[in-house]
Amino acid sequence: MRIVYQPEIDGLRAIAVFSVIFYHSNFTLFNKSLFSGGFLGVDIFFVISGYLITSIILKEIYTTNSFSFENFYERRVRRIIPALLFVILFSLFFSYIILLSEPFVDFSKSIISSIFFISNFYFHYTHNLYSQEHVLLKPLLHTWSLSIEEQFYIFFPIFLIIITKFFKRYLFIFLSAVVLISILFSQYSSIHHPSFNFYQIFSRAFELLLGSLLSYYVLNNGKVVRVRKFNRILNQILPTIGILLIFFSIFFFNDKDLLPSFYSLIPLSGVCLVILFSNENEIVTKILSNKIFVFFGLISYSLYLFHYPIFAFSRRLEIFNAYYKILFIFFTIMISVLSYYFIEKPFRDKRFISSKKLFFILLSFFLILISCSLYVIKEEGIKKRLPQIFQTKLKETNVKFYQNENLQKVALIGDSHSRSLGYYLNEKIKK
Repeated sequence: MRIVYQPEIDGLRAIAVFSVIFYHSNFTLFNKSLFSGGFLGVDIFFVISGYLITSIILKEIYTTNSFSFENFYERRVRRIIPALLFVILFSLFFSYIILLSEPFVDFSKSIISSIFFISNFYFHYTHNLYSQEHVLLKPLLHTWSLSIEEQFYIFFPIFLIIITKFFKRYLFIFLSAVVLISILFSQYSSIHHPSFNFYQIFSRAFELLLGSLLSYYVLNNGKVVRVRKFNRILNQILPTIGILLIFFSIFFFNDKDLLPSFYSLIPLSGVCLVILFSNENEIVTKILSNKIFVFFGLISYSLYLFHYPIFAFSRRLEIFNAYYKILFIFFTIMISVLSYYFIEKPFRDKRFISSKKLFFILLSFFLILISCSLYVIKEEGIKKRLPQIFQTKLKETNVKFYQNENLQKVALIGDSHSRSLGYYLNEKIKK
């Protein structure tokens, strides 16, 4: 049994990452966001990840009747960690220059949560609802999705091994049951606990496991044989319907829709139709398999990693107008190409970097980043790096605040950027 490379999946990755980038760019026409549902690109990534990871695991189980956790996790580490650490270092450098003390402390805490893949919990419990404008100023907010993927990579292989060993005949039923439970949980939470719903793997499990169901079906039925059995007309139109569902969601959904929920099944069904019914004689597959789409799909991970901090810092500097948006997108593409060829590819190659060498390199960077983050937190954002006028004003503000301990309420007045101070003011009030 072998997993056949599907270039159209890289094409889907390209659509997913650019929908996210354009969503965060906030391009508008007649005061309406052009890519109001572009954040669903992350949901598309989740389905693709579930599909590919399950294919890798099941292929090894079916062919060798065993599974190497060591090899699996090493491949995941090589794929994800080096580029992530580079982006964090990149962001740390500019954060030191640009951010004031409180945002710098927050950023340092987000570094630690990102390194340990719990940033989805961190951003939820520090009250950073994704649809709020002030979260666009947080350089590592987008790592919440990486945390969910890593949590999936850690626990899903264990779940899959147990089920295939003791309940192999019922694997599809088990996966379907978890998908159903997760969808129902997500729908309930989207109404009653929208922030928790957005950030947590419990609500996102069905997106990843829809990909797993696809993988199980394809591996057990054979994609080529299955396509021949279906009506040829359906084989031609179903991928088209799938891509239309994806684009409909990107252009007409918005961040007020409280997703994920039942509505998420519209774009996710589109992804499933494209993956399941794609074939070389069909127009959507040909477009997605185009070299340009495939190329951007290959660098999509670096594109996703870099675009958010670049946009966040430019917003901090208030240089995020239409001209600079286009400029920053081109810069993101350029730095992502470099990241792909000089970081991602070399670290994936065992001939270039051995397992032992990889361990010591990553451990060194982990320790450096954690040490820097703890130092920033301890020094309350390293206020001494700021211009003297800022240090004086910060000191005066703290003195005035603590001289009025009898105040019971504080009103924060300002634009949406002021909301980023709310959490820290609340913490000071508690003290």
